[in-house]
Amino acid sequence: MQLIDTHCHLDFPVIAADIEAVLRRARQSGVTRFVVPGVDRQRWAGILTLCQQHKGLYPALGLHPCFLAHDHTDDLQRLEQLLQQHPEIVALGEIGLDLFIPDADLRAQLSVLHPQLLLAKQYDKPVLLHVRKAHDQLLKQLRQLKLPRAGLVHAFAGSQQQAVEYLQLGFKLGIGGAITYPRALKLRRLVAELPLGSFVLETDSPDMPLCGYQGQVNYPERVALIAATVADIRQEPLAAIIEASVLQSTNILSL
Repeated sequence: MQLIDTHCHLDFPVIAADIEAVLRRARQSGVTRFVVPGVDRQRWAGILTLCQQHKGLYPALGLHPCFLAHDHTDDLQRLEQLLQQHPEIVALGEIGLDLFIPDADLRAQLSVLHPQLLLAKQYDKPVLLHVRKAHDQLLKQLRQLKLPRAGLVHAFAGSQQQAVEYLQLGFKLGIGGAITYPRALKLRRLVAELPLGSFVLETDSPDMPLCGYQGQVNYPERVALIAATVADIRQEPLAAIIEASVLQSTNILSL
């Protein structure tokens, strides 16, 4: 079974500058499909081009809550145009709420998030959610809108109760490099106790380096190490972990 990295920023310069080698190493490690999320309008065109140029890359476009610095009405209109023009877009993302950043403005973030959730519902797309210190606020939005395709909760780090609420809404939890750190006791316990079909695997390359790679660029090839860590934590065969993650990823994102 071949792995999927459900969240990797292959358009970021530190990776894009050597994309052929990055993809070659990933494929040698068994990672053959890559979901590339956008964080702002300036990156959307480049992501679409990158995914057209390389086999196995799938674009997702969105406005990230940490990159909101102006009125985004025009950006939202452009996002809808691209959804109409590019059926290969697999999801809206990376979108969400972030109350961890300094001077976080919940109202401003909601004013950009809510229209994107409506676009996801209108165009029958899943969403890739970025959530920090705002799970309850985001869950409230999701309960109200009831997105038919649901989506993935990137780098999940919430409580077990919040995890169950996302799962009940049809979402899957993104598990990345944080799981490789022995001190991540809450996350490891969650991954051990949840049903096998509750999560998907991701790297967030070039960010979120794994244990042993601190301070280094993260690469999608390391999703294989994340899968191995999950298998060890759950005391289940690696093949079962990979199969479950791939099944959930393909079902949600229609890869």
